[in-house]
Amino acid sequence: MGMLDGKVAIITGAAMGMGAATAELFAREGARVVIADLNEELGRAQARKIQDAGGAAAFVRADVSRAGDVEAMVQFAVDTFGRLDVAVNNAAHSPDTRPLADLDEAVWDAVIGVDLKGVALCLKYELRQMLKQGGGGSIINISSVSGIRPQPGTPAYVAAKHGVIGLTKQAAMDYSPHGIRVNAVAPGAVDTPMLQKALVEFNLEPVSYAKQLSLLGRFAQASEVAEVNLWLASDRSSYVTGAVYTVDGGYTAM
Repeated sequence: MGMLDGKVAIITGAAMGMGAATAELFAREGARVVIADLNEELGRAQARKIQDAGGAAAFVRADVSRAGDVEAMVQFAVDTFGRLDVAVNNAAHSPDTRPLADLDEAVWDAVIGVDLKGVALCLKYELRQMLKQGGGGSIINISSVSGIRPQPGTPAYVAAKHGVIGLTKQAAMDYSPHGIRVNAVAPGAVDTPMLQKALVEFNLEPVSYAKQLSLLGRFAQASEVAEVNLWLASDRSSYVTGAVYTVDGGYTAM
């Protein structure tokens, strides 16, 4: 028996990184998984990888900053697998890199559009479907340690990730009477393609930089974040809602 047997899950931004690791783990634990991403090539490849391993997965292209795409994504899950029980709102835009005095409005709109508005739109249509089914379900919003303490020169990303935590608490308050649990996960530095790109762009040495960002002296693996997502998605966390779980190697305790 898997922890998610019989459940249907949507995971946004699941073509790579934490989303892909979460999709693979959910499938191994019995969930039927919808992989939603803008990258059609990588998203379809990830779905095939899960299918080849004996899991149930389907890909849908979705831009979470567009309401029509998000509505269609949820409908795709229902049309393909019959219902929606779990959602992990993980899709994210690369952080901005300028302080507020040099703010680029187009970059601000892009980051806020995906990282905050995108989560709000996902919540809207996921909650509607769960209510339509009679209530019940688990939604996990991926914030960041940047949603707890600011980082230099990333005002849009910091604002968006703080906002995700606020949305999580609001949704938990409004929909707990319907048995829908909503929680947030706040990862620290995770060894993903996005992080590796940033290390190159900013000429950062991985070993020494990891020690600045973790009491454990290393970057997290995407699978370690996926394990927390799994627990929150499962019935084992049945009394948990409105919470924020840091997966940061102690960074926010430093």
